[in-house]
Amino acid sequence: MKETVTVNIGSEAFTLDDDACRTLRCYLDDIRSRLPEDDTETMGDIERRIAEIFRERVSSPMRVITLDVVRATMNQMGTPAAFGEPRRDAAAGAPENGDPAPKEDETPSPRKLYRSRTERSIAGVCGGLGEYFDADPTMIRLVTLLLILFGGLSIWAYIILWIVIPEQPARKFTLNDKKR
Repeated sequence: MKETVTVNIGSEAFTLDDDACRTLRCYLDDIRSRLPEDDTETMGDIERRIAEIFRERVSSPMRVITLDVVRATMNQMGTPAAFGEPRRDAAAGAPENGDPAPKEDETPSPRKLYRSRTERSIAGVCGGLGEYFDADPTMIRLVTLLLILFGGLSIWAYIILWIVIPEQPARKFTLNDKKR
């Protein structure tokens, strides 16, 4: 016999078994840690989409949503990594909701150099360098311009970096909202 929990997802009430509720809560918390702190609209859209998938998968509102249904929904929605990188304050700050702190022996994933999609003037090279070195992209642009103008750096070096450094992967949102 399993315990069940009634939860509100996307403004709809659902009954989930205890394992399914914990798994879904962890999944949503992981996504929430990857979205901007003030972005409640996207989180609401995600919850409404999950509610819609639950309605499609469960024939009766009286039926309990199991761990299998939650896992299938998570597979359909995509991994939390598809919603971006975790916020620095969420990843390094104090644990929320009483979850245990991350283990210290876990090694962080290596940083990768990409051309920026958001901080770009020409090709995103300076914006990408700024993100990689955690520096202001404007200062990097200024230093690059001065080096190009005064002969310390050739324009060809910038063009080679433009070709060699891959563009930052696009953020994927797989909400698949149906317009009715």
